Amino acid sequence: MIRSMTGFARRERQFPWGLLAWELKTVNHRFLELGCRLPEEFRAAESHFRVAVAAAVKRGKVECALHFRPAVTATALEVDGELLASLSSRAQQIAAQAGVAARIDVMDLLRWPGVIRDGTRDAAPIIEAAQALLAEALSDLGRSRDSEGGRLREALEQRCAGLMELSQRVADRLPEIRARMRARLLERIAQLVADVDQGRIEQELAILAQRLDVDEEIDRLRGHVVEVRKTVEGQEPAGRRLDFLMQELNREANTLSSKSQDIETTRAAVDMKVLIEQMREQVQNIE
Repeated sequence: MIRSMTGFARRERQFPWGLLAWELKTVNHRFLELGCRLPEEFRAAESHFRVAVAAAVKRGKVECALHFRPAVTATALEVDGELLASLSSRAQQIAAQAGVAARIDVMDLLRWPGVIRDGTRDAAPIIEAAQALLAEALSDLGRSRDSEGGRLREALEQRCAGLMELSQRVADRLPEIRARMRARLLERIAQLVADVDQGRIEQELAILAQRLDVDEEIDRLRGHVVEVRKTVEGQEPAGRRLDFLMQELNREANTLSSKSQDIETTRAAVDMKVLIEQMREQVQNIE
């Protein structure tokens, strides 16, 4: 299954008690790396949020941010007196150690997470709403990554077709290359030696042809291309397997280039390596 590791989704909803908004962003990464930024009121549910994200995203670097803007109401607010006293005392201690007079801004203290609470608001339905909204955002993220994955699949298929065309071009030239190599070798031998052992010549030609033969490399390269197409159409995450196949394709193209005795074959091998490198860059972004 081709799914990009790059994606973005945002879901927000207004409730009677305030506004909730999730922002999800993913980029490529070797493993699953999850970062969560949450308001203090939602810290208790962080593990549940992480489980939900990990179930939807198998690989990539994921940044999740939950934004919460409470509705403005006339209800009484609760102040955590113990926390407020601790903050004030600690500020005085730090000021004394620094040798300066303490300058305490009351509004700064009140902004400290947890100092002010809405005593009339029940956290359970708010967290439940955040979980439901996260599920919707993850669904949007999945569609975004699938859409990008479709474009990656098209790019890979185009390059697979190019590799098959180049390999066929090389295979079609092999009989001509062998015939030319044989004629050149016989011509050189005739110039050097008058009396030639024909059997020995045939033996040396067979050894040389075997050393320069690229049939196996072409067959293996085509087999890897078939495997790439099969992997792309599969239902499992394909990124790691495709990455391995890119290494195998590159190895065959390098061997083909090193064995080449023909300028056209060398050019074809270079074109193959260009296509494989383009595929490798695309594969780096596949889950």
